[in-house]
Amino acid sequence: MFIENDIQQIKERGSDLSVVEEQVRYFEKGFPFLQLSKAATVGDGIIRLTDEEIAQVISEFDKSAADGEIALLKFVPASGAATRMFKSLFGFLQEDKKDKSVDEFFAKLKDFAFYEDLKTSLAADGYEIDSADEKTIASYFLTAKGLGYGELPKGLLKFHNYTERSRTPLEEHLVEGAKYANAGSNVQIHFTVSPEHRDKFEKLVVEVLPSYQTQYGVRYIVSFSEQKSSTDTIAVNLDNTPFREKDDSLLFRPAGHGALLENLGQLDADIIFIKNIDNVVPDRIKGDTITYKKALAGIVLRYQKRVFGYLDKLAGNADSALLAELDSFFRDELCVIPPAGFESWSDEKKKEYFVGKLDRPLRACGMVKNQGEPGGGPFWAENADGSSSLQIVESAQVDVDNADQNSIFKNSTHFNPVDLVCAVKNKKGELYDLKKFRDPLTGFITGKSKDGKELKAQELPGLWNGSMADWNTLFVEVPLITFNPVKTVNDLLREQHQ
Repeated sequence: MFIENDIQQIKERGSDLSVVEEQVRYFEKGFPFLQLSKAATVGDGIIRLTDEEIAQVISEFDKSAADGEIALLKFVPASGAATRMFKSLFGFLQEDKKDKSVDEFFAKLKDFAFYEDLKTSLAADGYEIDSADEKTIASYFLTAKGLGYGELPKGLLKFHNYTERSRTPLEEHLVEGAKYANAGSNVQIHFTVSPEHRDKFEKLVVEVLPSYQTQYGVRYIVSFSEQKSSTDTIAVNLDNTPFREKDDSLLFRPAGHGALLENLGQLDADIIFIKNIDNVVPDRIKGDTITYKKALAGIVLRYQKRVFGYLDKLAGNADSALLAELDSFFRDELCVIPPAGFESWSDEKKKEYFVGKLDRPLRACGMVKNQGEPGGGPFWAENADGSSSLQIVESAQVDVDNADQNSIFKNSTHFNPVDLVCAVKNKKGELYDLKKFRDPLTGFITGKSKDGKELKAQELPGLWNGSMADWNTLFVEVPLITFNPVKTVNDLLREQHQ
């Protein structure tokens, strides 16, 4: 299948031939659908915290953070381009297509945080923003002759207006970090970025960091990484033979956010907050976000303490009472149902099972009520070892042609807005090898095209889906106000972003 030049290309990318061959086999046989048992709901897989419980877990978290007992880090995937934000505007500029969203954009231009920058850019070439035609304004907004927003990542766009200055999502994450990822006045934030934009991110950080450090009395430790080319997956033709470029080289494509597991696994912190770059709001409504981020972290720390305590007990002689207690802990709190026939296992086999289930990364995932937004939902699902547990499931993982599975999927009451707090160290304080807790059978196959030719592409198990399939997982209900993504430019006109 692969010739000598192919093997050399694979090596130069830092990939492994056996991994690429395995990817081709996945194209050939496909990925199995996940078997859903039922939707996770409040009281049956989703925790709803009372005000008193929120106050308690936040107090516990704040104490640990203030005492310097834990290292905190905020992880923000930020490599995505903003191109899709401006789909309608590009249609107007390039093809004279105009819809209601384009009319709204121009009618409310002054309400955007980037308005003054756009006005200045036009004026530099002799245009008045109030009298320039719409095509000219769109051109100066989207292309390199002006602001070049159509070519930038979301993290570098002006989102929100403040008296002193307008803020980008990157800056809003800096502010958030000071509010809940602050350990002894140190705020670690890691952004994953694309190579072509990394210098722009670094330049902005150098420019704004001093003022935010002074304003919030913290020391920021900002780092960046790029999605590794070695995680790219091979593309194939429709007959599953390797797709070749015009120069006969193999085509590799970025493998989706699941590739970021490599980046996440190299970060040394006790608690890691994960949140998308575009899900930010102005300061006036940050309160709930800060409250629930701390609450999720407090829940993780509380459960981690219990997990480590049980591991201590299992290091000695595990009697039947302890094993029964652990069975209840997993079934009722960590929502892990053991395989069929578990009751007849020997005590030694049960002990081995519980040690394996306890000694895993732990995460708490915020769940908002489903309002019809796309995204992974919370479900009970079957695992390869015969157990059932909580999983975040995307529609592509479900056999919607199966009436029972489709019914379960449609009964989901909540979804995950990429709101996670993770504990990635074991009892000894060592980082887990996160790749060991990924389910490789939860990848995705999608149809794409290149140079007019159809192809099949493959995504790795999603970062918060299959890549964390074998983690201990807690689902916690969070308010909808904590989810305010910006998918199109006109989303910035919503009241939450003004």
